Amino acid sequence: MRQAGRVLLTLLLLAGLVAGCAETTKTAAPPSPAPILSQILARGELVVGTAADMPPLNMTTKDGKVIGLEPDLARFMAEAMGVKLTLKPIAFPNLMSALEQRQVDMVLSGMTITGQRNMKVAFVGPYISTGKSFLTKSETLAAVTEATEVNSPDTTLVTLRNSTSQQFVETVLPKAKLTLVNTYDEGVKMVLEDKVKAMVADYPICVISVFRYPDKGLASLVTPLTYEPIGVAMPAGDALLVNWVQNYLSTAEMTGTLERLKAKWFKDASWLTQLP
Repeated sequence: MRQAGRVLLTLLLLAGLVAGCAETTKTAAPPSPAPILSQILARGELVVGTAADMPPLNMTTKDGKVIGLEPDLARFMAEAMGVKLTLKPIAFPNLMSALEQRQVDMVLSGMTITGQRNMKVAFVGPYISTGKSFLTKSETLAAVTEATEVNSPDTTLVTLRNSTSQQFVETVLPKAKLTLVNTYDEGVKMVLEDKVKAMVADYPICVISVFRYPDKGLASLVTPLTYEPIGVAMPAGDALLVNWVQNYLSTAEMTGTLERLKAKWFKDASWLTQLP
């Protein structure tokens, strides 16, 4: 009888454990299939990180307003989501970490899609393609067709920190002396003050800088040296948000929205008067 009692007690305890597990299973909330998109919609706000100093993609006006092709594109996406847009200016070298730490929902800031970056965050695009160029006062640098032509200790260059421009110089021009800065304005200033022979940056940045300072003797390459696909960067782990942005960009391309934005910011430079 004692043996039977112990068996019965054991069975009752097991039944209680199973019931407890079953109850936990019933009440546990399932993980959200779209954690980031759900948060955006719940708070009614899309937070986009941008350097705000990369004209014509993104830039800050004299009165502190952030404008450009990417702010416009971000605004259109926010409207399509039915939420307000908040643009968060962040120095380019810190944009990736801000995205990984969820300080922003996505990044639109001349961010080249690379395999290394794509292993950490999701990308959709490209919505525009560009390439590396030189901004310089040097006729020699302005006339090169192959970057290796100036791979020399006599070549002094400046690039954005944590950029593909930095990677390009370190890989293709390892003999050159390289200075790193946090903003394009710092880089352009170094070229203007003859502290370096050239700034390596995406082609549109170099060309626009020539127009911004027409009397300073600046020049840029005629043809970019590389191919740079620019895309929207988003945190990993939200397939629905990635799918939404993919579909939005596809629609924007098919309806001509992207082309109209490119024409607005690349073909008409009247916005230059708004810059400091």
